[in-house]
This record gives sequence, C-alpha cells and structure tokens, in this order.
Amino acid sequence: MNKHQTTFTPELGKLLIAQFLTALADNAILFVAVAMVLQGALQGDWYVSALQGCFLVAFVVLAPWVGEAADAYSKPMILMLANIIKALGAGMMVCGVHPLISYAIVGVGAAMYSPAKYGILPELLDSHQGLMKANAWVEGSTIIAILLGMILGAAVADYSITGALLGVFLLYLISAAVAKRMKYLPEAHAKTRQDRGVWHRFLGSIQQLFATPQARFATLGVSLFWAAAVVLRLVIIAWAPVVLLLHTSSEISLLTVFIAIGIGIGALLAPRLIPLQHVRRARWAAYGLGVSIVCLVFVDELWMARILLLIAGICGGIFVVPINAILQEIGHDSVGSGHAVAVQQCFENTAMLAVTLLYTWSVSSGIAATTVMAVLGFTVLLLTLLIAYKLPQSGP
Repeated sequence: MNKHQTTFTPELGKLLIAQFLTALADNAILFVAVAMVLQGALQGDWYVSALQGCFLVAFVVLAPWVGEAADAYSKPMILMLANIIKALGAGMMVCGVHPLISYAIVGVGAAMYSPAKYGILPELLDSHQGLMKANAWVEGSTIIAILLGMILGAAVADYSITGALLGVFLLYLISAAVAKRMKYLPEAHAKTRQDRGVWHRFLGSIQQLFATPQARFATLGVSLFWAAAVVLRLVIIAWAPVVLLLHTSSEISLLTVFIAIGIGIGALLAPRLIPLQHVRRARWAAYGLGVSIVCLVFVDELWMARILLLIAGICGGIFVVPINAILQEIGHDSVGSGHAVAVQQCFENTAMLAVTLLYTWSVSSGIAATTVMAVLGFTVLLLTLLIAYKLPQSGP
C-alpha cells in the first residue's frame, strides 16, 4: 500500500475540512436541542440526556458493520455517505419528525463516519510521529468546530430553531461534498469471508486487540474519557443554572467552550509530552481530569469554574490523543484500522450510553448535579488506576 509522507498533504487537508464541518454541525444540533428545552418546545430536564442516548445507540448496535465497511470500501466514500445520512436526520427534524427519532438517524451517520475518519489516518501517514501529529490536527480542528458549533448553534437557535436546523442540514451536505473530492483509496483489508456471523467476527477482532496490553489500555481508557466527557457536558447543563445562575443556551455554551479550548490545547501538547513508546504516561493526565472535576463541586464563582473546566479539557486532550494514535497503529497492523476504531467506538459508546442512562435516572430521581459531579470525578480516578494497573512499566 502506498503511503503519503508525514508532511501536511492535500488529502489530509480535505479530511480536516470535512471533519471540521461535520463536527460543527454535530455540536450545533445538540445546542439547538438545548435551546428547544429551555424555550419549552421540548418538555423535561431529562430530554437532553434522552437525545444523547438516542444518538449513541447506533454506535453500539452498528459497530460490527461500520468497522467492516470502513476497511472493505474506500474510506472517503464512507465519509460522504455518513454525512448524507446525518443531513437526512437534520432534515427530518426540520420537517417536524420527532427529535428523538431524527437525532437517532444523525447517530447512524455518526457511527458510520467515525471508523472511517480515524481509520484513514494510518493510510495517509508513514510514521509514529506523523500519526500523532495527524491525530492532534484532527482533534484540534474538531475542537475549533465544537467551539463554533456550540456558540453558533445556541445563538442562532435562541432566535430561530428552524434557521439553526437548516444551517446544520447544509453543513452536513457541504462536508459530504468535500469528502467526495478526496482521492479514491483502495480497501484497507480484503472483505472477510462470510463463513462466520458479523458479530462472531467482531468478537474475534476484540479478542485479537485485547491480547495487547496497550490496545486494552487504549480501548478502555478512551471509553472512560468519553463517558466522563458526556456526563460532564450533561451535568453542566443542569449545574450551571443552579450554581452559576446561567439561564440561556448561549451562556451555557460559552461555559462549555472552556472545556473545548482545553482539549484543543492538550491535543497540541500531547505529541511533545507523550510519545507512543511511553503511552503509559497518559494515565497522569487522566488523574488530572478526575481531580479537576472533583474540584468543581466546591466552586460557585464563574471564572473559577471556567479555569477548572479549562484544566479538565487540557488533561483530557493530553490523554486522548496518544491512546487514539496507538490503537489506530495496532489496529492497522492487525485487524484493520477501521475494525479497531469500530471496537473502540463500541466500547466507548456503550460506556457513554450507560452513563447517559444513569444520569437520566439521577435527574429523574432528584439527585443534585454537584453530587453527580463528585461521583464522576472519583470514578475517573479509580477506573484510571484500575485500567493502567496491568500496563508494562516501559515500552509502547
């Protein structure tokens, strides 16, 4: 297989543009939903977490199929089709289809998109450091998109829900058009023989990956990170109005901007601080994430909350970039990068779905947001200790 050099290439540039646009739309549509709840169009504090749960279901259910598709077909084509499906979901919401159903369709597109997005990187690059840099670029462009998506989605939705949804619809279509302009890439791995069921093959990929301690750490670690991220985002929506007295979707989105800025900073620092041969160092960033979340429990001043959220984001960015990179590399050399990312997505989204359901239950049970935040922080600390326990003391 021909590989590009580690320098920034036109194809990588197109990937970053497509990723930026689709991430912009992904985050805008969530804060459109937040605005719908705050404006009374959707009833119940549980609705945002229910929307998040509907979005995540596809990542778990479709993981075996989307992983095989990402490796069996040209990844740019998968990126294009995934964005078209996302646009369909946004269009359904514009047309008045129930938001839970519409957002679930967006989740189907996102589940298809992610293995191709991350799985394409080893096909474009030829070194450890190049893969780390590309992951940092992808995360950085995603963070910029998150920032703009949260701010623009909330601001436009405060004036017009329909206008915001139409904007999201167009962003998905433009991202699909950019992906279509990427050059054709041949299949990364030949299609698997069909003498075993897709779930049986998927379980085989899990067993093969988990035979490597680094792959176990990466898969479980990234699952912990995203589970913590989704709970933190949801709890902030409930915590900010009560503790910080923020009451509009724009104000809350500006608060969460500090997490996104921190993740972007951490993603840029990660290649310098944690080379792949020392991925075990990433556990210290996870400890920092847990401590900063616990500290938020004792804060009721806006700027202190922003500083702690920034620190949490920096720790999260430093943590997630190297473990993403090492899983892509191990997967590319074994089961296929698309398969490896699909396994990762299945685990992390199962964790995210589980914690979303637990959070929804806690809200309906009247448990305070600060209590949820404290439990989240201590859970991150404990699970990081357990996940990192069996890692080798040195090497990758």
